[in-house]
Amino acid sequence: MMRGFGVHTSMWTMTWDREGAERAVAAAVADGMDFIEIALLDPPSADADHSRSLLEEAGLSAVCSLGLPEAVWASHNPEGAVEFLKVAIEKTAAMGGLALSGVTYGGIGERSGLPPTQQEIDNVAKALQMAAGYAKKAGILFGIEPVNRYESHLINTAAQGVAMIEKVGSDNMFLHLDTYHMNIEEKGAGNGILDGRDHLRYIHLSESDRGTPGMGTCDWDEIFATLAAVQFSGGLAMESFINMPPEIAHGLSVWRPVANNHREVMDQGLPFLRNKAKQYRLI
Repeated sequence: MMRGFGVHTSMWTMTWDREGAERAVAAAVADGMDFIEIALLDPPSADADHSRSLLEEAGLSAVCSLGLPEAVWASHNPEGAVEFLKVAIEKTAAMGGLALSGVTYGGIGERSGLPPTQQEIDNVAKALQMAAGYAKKAGILFGIEPVNRYESHLINTAAQGVAMIEKVGSDNMFLHLDTYHMNIEEKGAGNGILDGRDHLRYIHLSESDRGTPGMGTCDWDEIFATLAAVQFSGGLAMESFINMPPEIAHGLSVWRPVANNHREVMDQGLPFLRNKAKQYRLI
């Protein structure tokens, strides 16, 4: 599984074409990252061979992440979700990625206006079970990321994520937490980490306003101390959204700049997080 520090490629690009991939990989190497998280929003368009050669030459590991387009939200179209995820899994494996994760169970901005129905939960579980099976055959891990109530009505907390993973029962599934969402949904980020500890393999380190880590209200000492207490050994990925295309900004409800520029995040936020990780002996 992923180890060390990584950065979500939205720092440099939201389009994983050849030009975007070259820019992101070069920047990640320049900033000394251990891995990158590729925003695989349009799986069919990704040039997997090109990405694989870039990553191998750079000595970088990768994980891919996504949310499902509305037409294939698993809650009402599990078969469509599986077909979309199957392509994403194939691309992830072909580029040498270790895992596919993110909002693999639904859309970013998917809200019915009501609590999830049993039918929706069953549809999601059906889709995830099939997708996890494809991922296992492809030799990669498969994750789910709980997101806040404004972005989804399906899975908001670590405990809900664990319940879904245990309902599905696939041994290559893992929980992917995010401190921004936890800051909204958990009764303390530490409790979310404790709830998810048996399945937690990956975490987004994202500030309370999605801006520069260390400049918001996330309790980083609580977060890192609890990660250390549960002997977390997975990937630590900084995620900050600076330049969002309109369709992504809409789902994330990002209406204004959350940092002055990406260098502020990389030059101030990244060292802040690395120092905290070192303080708590996570790296």
